[in-house]
Amino acid sequence: MNIKAIGKKALEYDKYSGCSQSVLLALQEAFEIGDMESFKAATVLSGGVARKGETCGALIGGLLALGLVIGREDITDTQTYRDAMKPSDEIIKEFQKRLQETFGFTEPLETTICRDIQKKIYGESYDLTDPVSYKAFLDAGGHGDKGCPLVCGIAAIVTAEKLIELGA
Repeated sequence: MNIKAIGKKALEYDKYSGCSQSVLLALQEAFEIGDMESFKAATVLSGGVARKGETCGALIGGLLALGLVIGREDITDTQTYRDAMKPSDEIIKEFQKRLQETFGFTEPLETTICRDIQKKIYGESYDLTDPVSYKAFLDAGGHGDKGCPLVCGIAAIVTAEKLIELGA
């Protein structure tokens, strides 16, 4: 399996907007997991959840893919729930580390908040629900190869590595 190709696909998909779906779809295709219902459910999680700048949608897409592979199928299965937290945390930490390395952040990235990641990448954060601010985001390279699509590629790669490690 070509992990870099998964990342490239997520990067390319994000040019259509929808970081959560971009990452999730690239992983769904590569690992043959989930379905169009899970893909549809991720629609509103992009841009930091409904474009509100909260938790990074690209990361959420990766964690959704992880859940499709190791998640519980029964709400009473608390052990599977607990067991899923360790690889989730490992994906988050590796995602933060790779963003720092890729974008050359001078200080460790200790957040997964979309607007904080935007500020590190672009020097400011944007209100993606406001047309003027969204245009400024696009003008700053928001959907260019060195912007949020690259964040999607990193999230997909980090998640793919973990899924392979888990035997998916």
